[in-house]
Amino acid sequence: MKIAIIGGTRGLGRWIAQYLKSKKFEIVITSRDSDFGTKIAREIGVEYCPDNKKAASQCRVVIIAVPIEHTEYVIREVAPSLKKGSLIMDVTSVKEMPSYLMQDLIKEGVDFLPTHPMFGPRIRSLEGQVVVLTPLQKNGWFKRVLDFLEDEKVRVLVTTPKKHDEMMSVVQVLTHFAYISIASTIEKLEVNVKESRKFASPIYNLMVDTISRIVAQNPYLAYSIQTQNQYANKARSAFIKTVKELEKDLDVKNQNKFVEAMSSAAKNLNDLEAALGRSDKAISALNQEIVILKKSIGKEVGLRHIYSGKVHIGILKSLEPDFLLLKTGQRNIMLKISNIEILDSKQMWNWKINNQDSREYDISAVFPNSSDSKVISSVLESLDGIIQVKILDTYQGPPINEGMISMTFRIKVLERTKIKEVEKLIKGFGAKIR
Repeated sequence: MKIAIIGGTRGLGRWIAQYLKSKKFEIVITSRDSDFGTKIAREIGVEYCPDNKKAASQCRVVIIAVPIEHTEYVIREVAPSLKKGSLIMDVTSVKEMPSYLMQDLIKEGVDFLPTHPMFGPRIRSLEGQVVVLTPLQKNGWFKRVLDFLEDEKVRVLVTTPKKHDEMMSVVQVLTHFAYISIASTIEKLEVNVKESRKFASPIYNLMVDTISRIVAQNPYLAYSIQTQNQYANKARSAFIKTVKELEKDLDVKNQNKFVEAMSSAAKNLNDLEAALGRSDKAISALNQEIVILKKSIGKEVGLRHIYSGKVHIGILKSLEPDFLLLKTGQRNIMLKISNIEILDSKQMWNWKINNQDSREYDISAVFPNSSDSKVISSVLESLDGIIQVKILDTYQGPPINEGMISMTFRIKVLERTKIKEVEKLIKGFGAKIR
């Protein structure tokens, strides 16, 4: 199936293009900048088209992934070009405007499905992510998209455009506004955030990380989220009014009103125990990684960069608050702890098998006649560091003594030193190496 991503060169549009390509769809991306569009298409291995209308007319599915403020224009631009039986989607953070505009502009026989992926382009998989669908009618394409998302283990939420935008005025508008306000306040107070972390509890560090994640995003997108949602002003106004009320309570030292406001807010947040449990898990996960790294100093570790996917395997030399030093071969590399994940022993072994050169050695030995070659082969293969063991030959007869059997094994390893361990185990079976 051929899919057009209008605005598929940056951000979420590019992520969608790469992801759908990995699922074997034929992808076309568009961009206003032909040179840049051609460059990105070449990098991710998809087709580039400089004309939105042409791209839309050639594809079964058209996904609009442009900034919110340009969405209306693009819908109006491509809607007349859509062929019968096709589907048009958008992935913007507001849903009322694009939903009703697509409904009004598409031709008979064309379906539309307003969509909001609740994640950014930094994720590595759809599994566990939330995607909101706001269909005005559940057509045949709705079922196909729903099945695809559920097969990818996405958490799908189906609602109305109005309900979506009202919820986003809190989930996105209010929280982003509060986080950006806190970050700006810290800047105005001239606080050294790195130094403040030394004085902080884990929850402060987690909060700063969350705020950092928000303010590190595209500021133009953040501005659009604040201005394009028609319920945004209501949410911000309520927030500012509440802040002023709390400040007044503190200024006049009205303890009762402050305590009442905080207690009431806590009750409204509902299942506090579950919230505390989730935050405890997040803090524990962060601490556990540091504990593992501390115990691994001087040992071999496998580390994967969470964004590039590059794997580094070597001896962990030292650990600092933000960085670690890893010796790989003849060189030392410094890695930022927040950007890596630790591979477990199985993951590290599989990476070595797939990425490092292996060697094969043939070993022949004489065993008692009662020995089972398959059992011996299985035991040898279970040794740490052994990739594969094959039985090449079993033989009885001259010059092998009566009551004995010769066996030849082909041992596949990454390191020559492992052969010594194999020979030691073979001798442990009562065998004599030939």
